[in-house]
Amino acid sequence: MNLGLSKDEVAFRDELREVLSDNISRDIRRRSALGQTTRADIVESQQALNKHRIAVPHWPAQWGGRDWTPTQSHIYASELQRAAVPNPLAFNVSMVGPIIAEFGTEKQKQTFLPATANLDIWWSQGFSEPEAGSDLASLKTTALRDGDEYVINGQKTWTTLGQYGDWMFLLARTDPAAPRKQQGISFILLDLHTPGIERRPIKLIDGGSEVNEFFFDNVRVPAENLVGKENFGWGYAKFLLGNERNSIAQVGTSQRIFAEIAAQAHKRTLVEGTLVDDPDFRAKMHSIKLRLLALEATQLRVTGASENGKASPASSLLKLEGTRLLQELSALRVTVAGSDAVLVGDDDALSSGLHADAADAVASAQYLNLRKLSLFGGSNEIQRQVIAKTILGL
Repeated sequence: MNLGLSKDEVAFRDELREVLSDNISRDIRRRSALGQTTRADIVESQQALNKHRIAVPHWPAQWGGRDWTPTQSHIYASELQRAAVPNPLAFNVSMVGPIIAEFGTEKQKQTFLPATANLDIWWSQGFSEPEAGSDLASLKTTALRDGDEYVINGQKTWTTLGQYGDWMFLLARTDPAAPRKQQGISFILLDLHTPGIERRPIKLIDGGSEVNEFFFDNVRVPAENLVGKENFGWGYAKFLLGNERNSIAQVGTSQRIFAEIAAQAHKRTLVEGTLVDDPDFRAKMHSIKLRLLALEATQLRVTGASENGKASPASSLLKLEGTRLLQELSALRVTVAGSDAVLVGDDDALSSGLHADAADAVASAQYLNLRKLSLFGGSNEIQRQVIAKTILGL
């Protein structure tokens, strides 16, 4: 298999680079690289992409899609990561948007899809519950029909960026008596300004509060906010989670971080020479460099297989190794920062964003935050089981 890009694909990549460079500000990309992206940054970035019709390229063409090949989609995701452009909000573009486009009513499509693509609506994901995370089908939140409304009671948790949410796409049990737990679940759109909703931030180990929990107390939702058929929500959720796997390896992100660490290591002085002269550090960097090359080649192979309409089980390898590399790179960034890594949240350092101090000041926070990569998007333990079964035949 030829893993290089064709002449047309190189031209496509170069055009994307020009659009991203010219339309996404340096300040936004700098904050994104530091993991300090604001709500305003995400909105401004996605609206700029949408203006050039590249915010939702995988949607149907009538709603802003571009009908790209899998290789073009791979190039697009990689270029966003390499340039540190904030990804279009996944809850909008990879989750609820495709569900509404595929299963929604014409009124729902007209009402929500343009605003979803342009981030005029910020969607939150209402799936996980305190006792229904990996085993999502065990969810207990109910939505019981009462005339032309559903009445929702229950709790959702680990709602990423839910503090910004305008609307939520929610899985709720509409038939508590269904014989199997995967049955009797529906997919409902909920205005988060509806009475009876309480949201609370959850403090994380890195000091941030990017996740939230929601409580619903007799929240009334118009029945027309049901997507698709009642009690068919489990099938829609599986469709959504398939879309969530786009760009899961984050090769471009790892390549950018690797280059940043290498540049900083040349400036980090030791008793003799700089950090790049340290044999242990050099060995770790060389190992990561080789594994990054292998990961990129694997991603191109997976992309090539999907050109034929076939899903590749090697996507589990992408998730597993991509997670490891990002976590190892975050540890090396702490090594490069040295004692300056304790400056977590130092406003002066962060405000100096174009300088090395800013990267040092967030090194520890990023290290702690990226521990989550082993869990979401399908835990690494689950990925190992998939690899053992589908690739190794065990």
